[in-house]
Amino acid sequence: MPRSGENLSIDGERLWKSIHEMAEIGPGVAGGNNRQTLTDEDAEGRALFQKWCEEAGLTVGVDEMGNMFARREGTDAQALPVYVGSHLDTQPTGGRYDGVLGVLAGLEIVRTLNDLNIRTRRPIVVTNWTNEEGTRFAPAMLSSAVFAGVLDRDWAYGRVDAQGKRFGDELERIGWKGPEKVGEREMHAFFELHIEQGPILEAEGKDVGVVTHGQGLRWIECTVTGKGQHTGSTPMYMRRNAGRALARVTELVHEIALQYQPNAVGAIGQIDVYPNSRNIIPEKVVFTVDFRSHVLETLEAMVAELNETAPGLCADVGVNFKSELVGFFDPPAFDETLVGRVRDAAERLGYSHTDLISGAGHDACWINKVYPTTMVMCPCKDGLSHNEAEEITPGWARAGAEVLMHAVVETAEIAE
Repeated sequence: MPRSGENLSIDGERLWKSIHEMAEIGPGVAGGNNRQTLTDEDAEGRALFQKWCEEAGLTVGVDEMGNMFARREGTDAQALPVYVGSHLDTQPTGGRYDGVLGVLAGLEIVRTLNDLNIRTRRPIVVTNWTNEEGTRFAPAMLSSAVFAGVLDRDWAYGRVDAQGKRFGDELERIGWKGPEKVGEREMHAFFELHIEQGPILEAEGKDVGVVTHGQGLRWIECTVTGKGQHTGSTPMYMRRNAGRALARVTELVHEIALQYQPNAVGAIGQIDVYPNSRNIIPEKVVFTVDFRSHVLETLEAMVAELNETAPGLCADVGVNFKSELVGFFDPPAFDETLVGRVRDAAERLGYSHTDLISGAGHDACWINKVYPTTMVMCPCKDGLSHNEAEEITPGWARAGAEVLMHAVVETAEIAE
């Protein structure tokens, strides 16, 4: 016999339309989005999401970190809710789907249940987490980390952007600092749908990724300090070139990651050079090393090797090295029961699938520390993300959202 609700199917066209209507807010310069956290564009995107949620009969709550929770009541007032969602903020040159797909797929689940007049025993709560990207305010997944008790709320409020603006002040400025105490909500389970942000699903011709683990992450902010001097009049042997030290550490990071294959990666992403003038030898470079692995021991070993080796490489060229850990989370293993429900849903619906380890960090990684959690992934073209050329197909979006819906509804339990 078919399971209750087995024939549920979302409105893929409505989901696709919602994604692209949201993309009209904070457009990028090349077809994507620039809707960075706590900007006016972020506020506008939040307001549209709230409007859609209220039109769907949901009650929207907001906590002290600006996290949004849109609740559809269940038939059992005492039952813990099933949460589903992701984030609406983007990179400065972000795509239309990173994060947004997961939030709006959650809303589409509710719309579908409303269309079919289906009630669940447990409430369903669609969630938008604040500052998942971490571009403007480091670290990434900031608000979900505070929710999970990993980071302190006041410490998070004190994070500053490149212009020295505080997270807490900007949250108030855009009007999305809520009254609800962060972390007080209890969950029965949390689900997050996300684009893969990698090439595996497309390369293997799979519709759906069943995420069993996430990679741990360490962001190490490094500062190398030399001496700013005239590029034309300073002899080569007398230079203390911070740019040269950056080059040495860049190669070191690459070599460290190669030593810990497979499933370990490392690179230098953000770089600020001072004074950044054509005819001045760099006196200081500040850059961030990003190490990731789903094995905790590997992650810690990579960081230790960086901190042991980099100071000597820099000293050899007359430059000082120091480092600070500015972002981190340990590798999560997602809840086996929920993972099984995602896998079973893909099987029942006839979607091809494979198990995945998430190469990127997600809010689900922090929520997994306090409540049962899992993720669903859909392919993205050429594995491209954090880029305005990021692209998925309507079919991929629908497959991921339908698998998500079936796993969420099974967990929330259809009321007979």
